[in-house]
Amino acid sequence: MTRSRSSTICAAALASLALALAACGGDDEQPAQAAGGGKATVSVQDVDDVGAVLVDDGGAALYASEEESDGKIRCTASCLEFWMPLAAPGGGKPSAGEGVDAEVATVERPDGTMQVTYDGKPLYRFSEDAKPGQVTGDGLSDEFDGKSFTWHAATTDGDGGDSDGSGGGRTYGY
Repeated sequence: MTRSRSSTICAAALASLALALAACGGDDEQPAQAAGGGKATVSVQDVDDVGAVLVDDGGAALYASEEESDGKIRCTASCLEFWMPLAAPGGGKPSAGEGVDAEVATVERPDGTMQVTYDGKPLYRFSEDAKPGQVTGDGLSDEFDGKSFTWHAATTDGDGGDSDGSGGGRTYGY
């Protein structure tokens, strides 16, 4: 009886571990889906000191990297620990909410998922933004896997943060 109880406990522990590993993913590509699980919608929200910021359907600020302004995906591997791609669920076409004045489309990521773009620039959420409408990643400079990135809040006027568009030039120490 004790042996079968131990086996049951071990099996349950292994199942829990497998679920935890699956949730964490063993894959470096883990795009963020639309919050409601449906179509990815990009809208505009006015944020103090930043302007008209693009947000996802849950109100999270969206960002773009200067190094991906040509639409080519460069944020992979360890970059994805902090910058989460906005994915088009099921590869479907994203929609543009009121105030979105440039093309909202998709680009294929290296893992084959489709990432939402705005005016050709891939869009990301920042892991350090704790609540909707918060914009803490604007103007950050990072280096991941030997690649440098400068991030700006995606805005309808093309600037990120500061009125001069520089975003403040802060460096984040990862």
